[in-house]
Order: sequence, then structure tokens, then C-alpha cells
Amino acid sequence: MTAARAATGAGARRVVSLVPSLTEAVAVTAPGLLVGATDWCTHPAGLDVVRVGGTKNPDIDAVIALRPDLVVANEEENREPDLAALRAAGVEVLVTEVRDLDQAFAELERMLVTGCGLTAPRWLDEARESWAAVPPPPPYEGGRKAVVPIWRRPWMVLGGDTFAGDLLARLGVHNVYGDLAERYPRIPLDRLRASGADLVVLPDEPYRFTADDGPEAFPGMPAALVDGRHLTWYGPSLVRAPEVLRAALR
Repeated sequence: MTAARAATGAGARRVVSLVPSLTEAVAVTAPGLLVGATDWCTHPAGLDVVRVGGTKNPDIDAVIALRPDLVVANEEENREPDLAALRAAGVEVLVTEVRDLDQAFAELERMLVTGCGLTAPRWLDEARESWAAVPPPPPYEGGRKAVVPIWRRPWMVLGGDTFAGDLLARLGVHNVYGDLAERYPRIPLDRLRASGADLVVLPDEPYRFTADDGPEAFPGMPAALVDGRHLTWYGPSLVRAPEVLRAALR
């Protein structure tokens, strides 16, 4: 929060979001607060705000023209040069960092309460309760071992230190590449097939894997098609994420 807003006790009145999951979090918590979002911000349905380009290539002039009190961003989703340009124009930017579920909860509260000046929403408590009710996962030896592609041509998978990997681990699905330092490594398909995994988890974003596009690359290996929003977004989708993901991973 800027010094001026802190001195008056005022919360943000105009917010631009450069991250789809943060867009949903703000829009659901305080309808009308959000004035701009990216072209990729699809939730909540019917969101009527000015579109300011993509997460990696936002229209900086369009963002500035909206006169936001706050722009919310993420250190992984957005590029530092774009955020620096906004700051140089006098725009306040709040950048989240999310690598696991606990950090997601903390960062969502920081954004909404400290950044936007809102009361912590009920959905955030409900999300914590939903995940607290998930039984502890079995030891690595007793759980399912999965590869989790996020792209093909070239094949890329979840590596270490990722939010999605943490959610899967909490549900008893162990990422076989989760001990790599690289977060999204490129792994040739023949190595993925020989990884020792007994499951391939195929989300529908960022690459849109479908029943006809993805499972055929892993013959003989069970495939779980999962909703990318429930696997990779941190926001209101976390309330139902345990239920939705467990049903897909069966």
C-alpha cells in the first residue's frame, strides 16, 4: 500500500490484474473493484473489464490509462521489465510469489487485505478448510508416481518447487521429476515413458491436453485429464480443487 493510501486508511479503488487467478480472486471478493485484466482472464464468467493484453505482453500504456491504485502481478507469470515500467510511471505494483499451497494462502491474504484494503473473504477460509480436510498422503513408496506434462512439441513437465506439484503431493500423487532444480524442464518423450511413472497427469492448460491429444503418447500408462484451473490457479478455485482433482485422479 502506498504511503498516501496508508495515511488515509483507504483501500484500493481501481485494480488491474495481470494474472488470471488473481483476477478471479479480486473480482469474486469485491465486484466492481477490478477495472482491467488480461485477455487470458476467463473467470468469473462474464467479467466486464478493460482487457490489457497478455500476461507476458501487457499493454503498459493501456494499464496506465486506467489510473489504477494497484496492479497485481506474479513473479512467475509476469515479466519484470513490464512491472518496472509501471512502477516508473508511478503505479503501485504488488507482486505475489506462489510455490506451494501455504504460500498461496498467505499471498492471497496479503494481496486482498494489505494490498486492496479488503476484509479476508469467506472463500479463503473455505479453501483452507477444504485442504485441511484432505487426508495425509501416503509415503512416497506407497503413493502414485506421475509425470505431469505441461507442453508438447517440445515436451515439458512439472519439475521441482511448483504450486501444482505441491497440490498433487498433498493428494498422494508424487511427481517423478519433483526433485529437479529446474521448475519446467524439457524432457524427451522416450525418457518420460521410461521414467518409472505409473500415471500421466494431463492438465488442460497451459497446453490444452484432451482425450484425443496427449494420452496416446503414453501407451499402456493410465492418463488423468485434469482441470488446469483447479491444479494451477490460486484463488476461489481452491475451495473445490481437492474434490475436483481427486475425482480426476482416480
